[in-house]
Amino acid sequence: MMKITVITACYNSGATVADAIRSVAAQDYGGVEHLVIDGGSKDGTQDIVKTLGLKVARFTSEPDHGIYDALNKGIRAATGDVVGIMHSDDLYANASVLSHVAQFMAEKGVDSCYGDLVYVERAAPDKVVRTWRSGDYDRENFRRGWMPPHPAFFLKRSVYEKYGLYSLDFPLASDYELMLRMLYRHGVTTAYLPEVLVKMRCGGTSRAGVVNTSKMLMENYRSWTSNDLPVSPFTILMKPLSKLGQFRGWFGR
Repeated sequence: MMKITVITACYNSGATVADAIRSVAAQDYGGVEHLVIDGGSKDGTQDIVKTLGLKVARFTSEPDHGIYDALNKGIRAATGDVVGIMHSDDLYANASVLSHVAQFMAEKGVDSCYGDLVYVERAAPDKVVRTWRSGDYDRENFRRGWMPPHPAFFLKRSVYEKYGLYSLDFPLASDYELMLRMLYRHGVTTAYLPEVLVKMRCGGTSRAGVVNTSKMLMENYRSWTSNDLPVSPFTILMKPLSKLGQFRGWFGR
């Protein structure tokens, strides 16, 4: 059986982390390892995780250098064949997500896969705000601003070992840089699982504002250049614009 490690990085996530842990624990797949990596929370997150200790294979709490540093710690500690990311305010869409991922990756013979994601109301996770439909994989879509949704992306641990972890040089866009590096630069095999895999709560860590937007655009640009990949302004501009189609009723969605 393919073993899946799910990593949850958290910091002051007391309001939501229990739901994330229960969501992983509710999966009907037998080979799951859940690691919770806390950045030294001060809101009682540690106590909440400890009360659910039997549902978590490993829990650590110590200062870190942000979410991507925490995820790297989790990947280094992982023992699963495949690694998935469950953010502390996210939920799996249903109890069969991981069993579907494992079956799909085995059938397709790929080193990674990705699915769809829905954004939900923070206080009412059954209420969908918008949908991120990923679509079939086309490498050149990266040049049109496309990327898979990070929480719905699953990658074999051996690929991390071969091509590296999240780069801490990209505080806002390390997930984008990693998927660009894995899928576009190194051609890691992947396939689209056409199912909603994750519910993402709105109103989490904010990237809004002119300063963060400009920083994000710059990091998106550096994601290409740091991998020695040519990039045009069109690609960088299309990345934020491509999200407009996620709003229901727009562009025929």
